[in-house]
Amino acid sequence: MPRVSVLTPVYNTNPEHLGQCIESILNQTFTDFEFLILNDSPDNLDLDRLVESYAKRDSRIRYMKNEKNMGISATRNKLLKMARGEYLAIFDHDDISVPTRLQQEVEYLDANPDVGVVSGWLQCFGVEHNIFNNPESDIDIKTHLMHNCFVAHTASMIRKSVLDENNIEYEAFYSPAEDYRLWARLMDVTRFHNIQQVLVLYRTHDNMTTIRQQKQMNDAWRAISLDLGNKYPAYYREMLESMKHGTQFRLRLFGIIPLLKIKNNWVQLFECIPLFKLKWK
Repeated sequence: MPRVSVLTPVYNTNPEHLGQCIESILNQTFTDFEFLILNDSPDNLDLDRLVESYAKRDSRIRYMKNEKNMGISATRNKLLKMARGEYLAIFDHDDISVPTRLQQEVEYLDANPDVGVVSGWLQCFGVEHNIFNNPESDIDIKTHLMHNCFVAHTASMIRKSVLDENNIEYEAFYSPAEDYRLWARLMDVTRFHNIQQVLVLYRTHDNMTTIRQQKQMNDAWRAISLDLGNKYPAYYREMLESMKHGTQFRLRLFGIIPLLKIKNNWVQLFECIPLFKLKWK
């Protein structure tokens, strides 16, 4: 059985981008993995030909496709059920993993059995070129999760037993923020860690989901954030305290989409629309 299952859903992916994604996994320094690729655009024959050409050369690739389009959360859950590895490496269809990504994450989980999720930093490329750096420790990550998804999903590795033992999977109701919801569910049952290095090159472009579905993303994000604030008041207070000591705070979804800014104690939506004024106690 493979130690790691790499899980990649695809949907009408640019073939060139998907080829770069696949090659970045096949070129990993850690080699004991299966690479599950599930096509949720079953009529796209170009993707069939591309992935099958790689599968013929590398037996670690398992290629499947849905009979009909199921949507991202259902497709991710199908991949979870197919996975045989001890660890699940989540990886989106147009990103690029650095060569040591799997090795670093496996070594960290092996050395820290109390941690169920490990991720790292993202280096954006394409229309954006910033580094999406996330906090390192479990308490800092959970504090930051009160207001946004500070665990890079496409760079994450999850201990499969944590999901299985707690009956946790992706929830379509919160798509396209199903990753943020997954982390929210896992806060109760495990610890998080972010390796303080870039593990994935994150492709940004005008047709990315966070731009095409910005309203749905914002609505889902707000629902998850409010639920977390109600469920974990201590983390919420810690988040407010960290904001209090900063003269200004900016939040961008995935480091790209302007969402919130705090300036002169005013919380501003999309960095320009005043929502309410904070009162610190």
